[in-house]
Amino acid sequence: VGHAVQAIRAGAEDFLEKPYDAHHLVAVVARALAARATRAEVGRLQQALAETAAATILGQSRALRALRDRIAALAPLNVDVLVTGETGTGKELVARALHAASPRADGPFVAVNCAALPEAMFETLMFGHAAGAFAGAGAARPGKMEAAQGGTLLLDEVEAMPAPLQAKLLRAVQERAVERLGENGLRPLDMRVIATSKTSLRGAEGFRPDLFFRLAGAEITTPPLGA
Repeated sequence: VGHAVQAIRAGAEDFLEKPYDAHHLVAVVARALAARATRAEVGRLQQALAETAAATILGQSRALRALRDRIAALAPLNVDVLVTGETGTGKELVARALHAASPRADGPFVAVNCAALPEAMFETLMFGHAAGAFAGAGAARPGKMEAAQGGTLLLDEVEAMPAPLQAKLLRAVQERAVERLGENGLRPLDMRVIATSKTSLRGAEGFRPDLFFRLAGAEITTPPLGA
């Protein structure tokens, strides 16, 4: 048992005790070869993801190389991401690189400027509306969240969103479903959410902690200009 533990810790795929069955040996070797092929493919994909990020985010400083590595690591994961950084540090570039290197790359990339969302039209713009939901609504129309179906929704400058709208956004992001204005049923969403902020939202006054933790499945901080 001690030898087996030592071998596995050293990287062995399996441990055979003599006398062993020949068929079992062949099965163990086949599994080891398959595992090696999988690791090689993962390495190739990670390299491809890094190259995709490098195509849009230029620079050879240590900070920018670390940023590209972080993008390559998070891009294939189905997790929401919060990108924080100063104005002009390329937060939207990071969001687009995450989308381009993800399994959702063939889907839409829908950007929403949260600082410019009119509060009175938030539900219509984000969730959509049914035909006849209000005067002038002659036809049903999907909102921004439905438009991102199968792809990525970018919430740019999410820190500027008023508190009442944060609560509505939280429910939609949490449930991955929206209810169009004038309808009674929920429409499921299949999308990844990437949010950007100029300031740290962790414990920020005026920003809901539950929304922060929902958006920050993973976090990326863009290096300051000149880094």
